[in-house]
Formats: sequence, structure tokens, C-alpha cells
Amino acid sequence: MAVIKAFKGIRPRVDMAADVAALPYDVYNREEATKVVADNPISFLSIDRAETGFGPDVDTYDDIVYERARDRLWEMYDKGVFFQDEKPCLYLYELEMKGHIQTGIVACASIDDYLNDVIKKHENTRADKEKDRIRHVDTCGAQTGPIFLAYKASNDISRIIEDFKLKNDPVNNFISDDGVRHTVYVIDDDAIIENITGLFAKVDNLYIADGHHRAASAVKAGLMRREANGGKPGEYDYFLSVLFADNQLAIMDYNRVVKDLNKLSDGEFLDKVKEVADITQGSSKMIRPAYRGECVMYLRGKWYRIAFKDSVKTEDIVGGMDVSLLQNNILGPILDIDDPKTNDRIEFVGGIRGLEFLKNRCDSFVNGVAFAMYPVSMKELFDVADAGLLMPPKSTWFEPKLRSGLFIHKI
Repeated sequence: MAVIKAFKGIRPRVDMAADVAALPYDVYNREEATKVVADNPISFLSIDRAETGFGPDVDTYDDIVYERARDRLWEMYDKGVFFQDEKPCLYLYELEMKGHIQTGIVACASIDDYLNDVIKKHENTRADKEKDRIRHVDTCGAQTGPIFLAYKASNDISRIIEDFKLKNDPVNNFISDDGVRHTVYVIDDDAIIENITGLFAKVDNLYIADGHHRAASAVKAGLMRREANGGKPGEYDYFLSVLFADNQLAIMDYNRVVKDLNKLSDGEFLDKVKEVADITQGSSKMIRPAYRGECVMYLRGKWYRIAFKDSVKTEDIVGGMDVSLLQNNILGPILDIDDPKTNDRIEFVGGIRGLEFLKNRCDSFVNGVAFAMYPVSMKELFDVADAGLLMPPKSTWFEPKLRSGLFIHKI
């Protein structure tokens, strides 16, 4: 059963929250992050990406970068940009984007639940990316980026959330530059906290929706501290999370652009695709896939619906996913994209960018072809995680993105 706990959150001063809040550290490259911090010095990127405080001659992973992150965090705390709540609290974090509203509970999840597979994963992590965040957490003595967790909706939990929002005023309410509204409520009532944590104790599993590297790093940093303290319990036994009911979440499509047709003519390529999928007549009208098992292909100014044939479909949980069908029947055998994680002939385009961006990116290559995917469902994600399997690379794109800097967990 899932363990969550309240914590003494470190939060930005109300009038500074909008300027402090930043997209996750890995959304930006170094140049982009440096520009953000130059324009807004109290952006949380000045902590999450502390290399922005140095010139390009300083390596991103130099010791002085992590030391600067620590110094910057506690300097801003000392100056009153951040403050810490006096008692352990839970928080509600509501995000609204284009009419879609989702409200999560900000709490600390158990590293033991992660280790014991109560918290399910669906992606592998890379050691180099883990090492960076482990050093960041350990040097700062705090977890600064929340992990995006999902759970199967509970009517009892949902009622508490909605009732609390109706009866209480938010402490933060602002719109970020990308048009997303961010609203924060503080739950400091012990009875409500006990009720919520008790209900989560009846939840079988939590699922990492986004933030696998942050989660793995927080857990490993916590285990290091646990060992250093002789196994004594501490705040390092938990990691900062935002938990959302699955019926509030929307996964967006994650699309593909291939830079060339692998030396095939348009006709040769289409003939090979027809062996594994039924193709509609190409149209200049921009279209989206209508159902699972169909994707849309953009080639040379025309959009084609591609419905995979029954002969190539499979009941396998992972192999039957649309991204797998595309990879195993078109990208791999026809376009020679054997490993999409390493092949530089393929690019991935998050659905938030829209089909027009996908089209323009494809048109920037002389012989490019693009594929618009039908979004993965939360059920597919849960099924894969429950089976102990991994999602294909670049399968899910969650929006809106959680902001870093609104909640900090000191360990």
C-alpha cells in the first residue's frame, strides 16, 4: 500500500512565486537556460541549472556548479525569497491549460515504496543523468524537482480535494508565460492530512508518469544519507512528489520525423508501407489519427491515414502499442531506424507543438517523412508498468508541465 507523508515545505514568497517557478531543468539546453536566468535572475533555473552562473568554459558537471546551486538556494532562502512552513503540510497544486484542469496532492512518497515496486516505473534511466541529479540533491540537501506520480482515481480522495478547494483560498494563483494557470493551496489541518494519508494507504500502487530520472536520483541520494546516518529514519527516506488521479490526466501524442526515405523513391516507400498497413489517398488537408491502431503520415505535402493490418498486430502489451507497430513495421525494416534512441536520422516532436510544427520540421528536410501518433492512454501506461515492462522510447508527452521551485523538500 502507498505511503505518503506531509512535510515542512519550503516555498517562494507569494509575490515572487510566478518569477521563481520554472519548467523542469531538462526541458532546456544550456544556452536556453542561461538566457532565462539572464532575463530573470530569481528563476529557479538559477538553482536547477546552476551552470547558468558561469561562462561556457565551466563544465556543466563541475563541482563548483553543484556548490553554486547549494549556495544560491540557501542565499535566496536567507534573503526571504523562500520560507519554510512551520509544520508538516500537504498541498494542492492545480494546473489549468486551455480549459483542462488537473489537481494534484503535493506530498512526500516513500523511497522504500519505490524500491519495493509499490511505485511502478515504465522507463529505464541513464546512469549519467542520475549522477547529475544525485549530486544536485545531495549537495543542496534538498529535493527541488517534484516527481509526477499518478494513481487510479479514488472517489473519496477526489471529494476531499474538491471540498477543500471550495472552502479555502489559494496561496498562489498566477499564469505562467505559456498560458498555464498555477494555483496552490496549503492543507495544514491535521485531521484532513490524516484522512488523505489514510486513504492513500489503501491505494495499491502509484505510477511514475514523468520524472523517472528525478525519482531514481532522489531515491539513491536518500539511500546514501540513510547509510551515512546508520540506517536512522529521516526526511531522506521520502521524495518530493505531486500525485494526480489518472482520470485528470491527458497524455499527448509524441510524434516522429525521419529526415530521409532510406534511399527509396516516394513510390517505392509507399509500396512497402502498403504491405503492412492500409493507406488512404493522400490529401493536403491536415489530419490527426482517429483511433488506436492508426497513425497519420505526412509525405511531400500530403497527409495519409495509415491503419496497420491485422497481420502485423499483436496482443503483446508493448508490441501492440502504436509506437511499437510503427517502429517494428515501418521505421525499422523500411527506413532503417533500428534504434530510435541513438539514430540521428529521427527526431521526436511533442504533441504540444502541434501538427503545423511537425509539418514544417518535416519540410525542412529534402526527403523527410513525418508520423503523427494517436496518444497513449493511461490504461496502456498502467498495463505496461503493472506487467513490469518498459514503454517504447518517446511514447508519452504530459502537459501541462509541473513547475520547479514552488515546493522544496529539505532532507
